[in-house]
Amino acid sequence: MDSHGQYEQQVVWTVVASDLGPLLLAATGEGLVNVVFHATGPVRDKALARLASRLGAEPVEAPGSPLLTEATGQLRDYFAGGRQAFELPLDWSLISGFSRQVLRELASGVPFGTVVGYGDLADRVGQPGAAQAVGTAMGANPLPLVVPCHRVVESDGGIGGFGGGLETKRKLLALEGVLPEPLF
Repeated sequence: MDSHGQYEQQVVWTVVASDLGPLLLAATGEGLVNVVFHATGPVRDKALARLASRLGAEPVEAPGSPLLTEATGQLRDYFAGGRQAFELPLDWSLISGFSRQVLRELASGVPFGTVVGYGDLADRVGQPGAAQAVGTAMGANPLPLVVPCHRVVESDGGIGGFGGGLETKRKLLALEGVLPEPLF
């Protein structure tokens, strides 16, 4: 069990309370690998089963793991208004190709309090006209919140879709000062 190779494949997870409800955080030896909204019962179990099949290791609940503890603290600071950027190692192994390219650009190039259109993001990665593919990439984002797909909106001013639900997206954009605080 002390073989280094086995340790690297280990997947640890925890569920933390947030302003948006329970969030599942999962990490590998590489970094944070997955953030899942609304992580109660069946949603959590399905996410853990998907991680096990995609990463080839049974996720282990380990709320005290250093990376999950750090991620939890940074998320708490973000929701309290004290943090605008996450400084966490990320494991991109759940996403590849065009989607990974788009999400990396989003993570590095669209700061707190700003938004970008789907088409603009496609242009930034050298794929003009690929707005729909950018939307697909956002929907497949394994690291929402930390890789801020909530900051991608429609060019006509529409809010666009969001895997965590539109109410969640509105709350995040309000927290970042992009939208007025929801009235209800």
